[in-house]
Amino acid sequence: MLTESKIKFIEFMMAADVLRFGEFKTKSGRLTPYFVNTGNYRTGAQIAGLGKFYAELVKETLGEEFDAMFGPAYKGIPLVTTAAAALASEYGIDKPYFFNRKEEKDHGEGGSLVGYKPQDGDRLIIIEDVITAGTAVRETMPILKGCGNMTAEHMFISVNRCEVGQIPGKTAIMEVKEEFGLNVHAIVTVKDLHEYLQGKQEYQDVLQRMEAYMDQYCVLD
Repeated sequence: MLTESKIKFIEFMMAADVLRFGEFKTKSGRLTPYFVNTGNYRTGAQIAGLGKFYAELVKETLGEEFDAMFGPAYKGIPLVTTAAAALASEYGIDKPYFFNRKEEKDHGEGGSLVGYKPQDGDRLIIIEDVITAGTAVRETMPILKGCGNMTAEHMFISVNRCEVGQIPGKTAIMEVKEEFGLNVHAIVTVKDLHEYLQGKQEYQDVLQRMEAYMDQYCVLD
């Protein structure tokens, strides 16, 4: 269901040139008529606003029932930082956060993690941008499992593309749920984007291409 909050987020992404329409190749190699690039957030106001959207979703979903937040390098780093800040400033939920380096540091204290040091028994949440085929999740989970005896049962993303993963008939999100026990929560889904575009005459061409793409690659409930 397309709520006022979802409309605000879609228009927020479009205003920041993060949600773009055209022809793009995803990490999974698919040619898509729309693309979400969180790397295009470039101002303080934009990243602060984004953090509030993530914080609202985290609060509505879990409240304070988690111990720390992880952002996978690279795009997850500013996302987890702004989400943690917004949770503290907007809701008084002050949780530690951390992220990984792509290359392990070989000087100073060394190591591949920056920020909070996870503890055994921690309930972690992951802050990411988009899941298409689940490739990034499969890179992230071994990093967290290497941190010790902790759980990561929830991931928060900007957009659920609802796309088939490696198994026909199952979305990447269904697969990571089965494979890792990971519940993925999105601020908006491709169905929300589709519904939004239906009300915009200037996007009718994009809408047709999106519908063809969704027919080919998406699993919608």
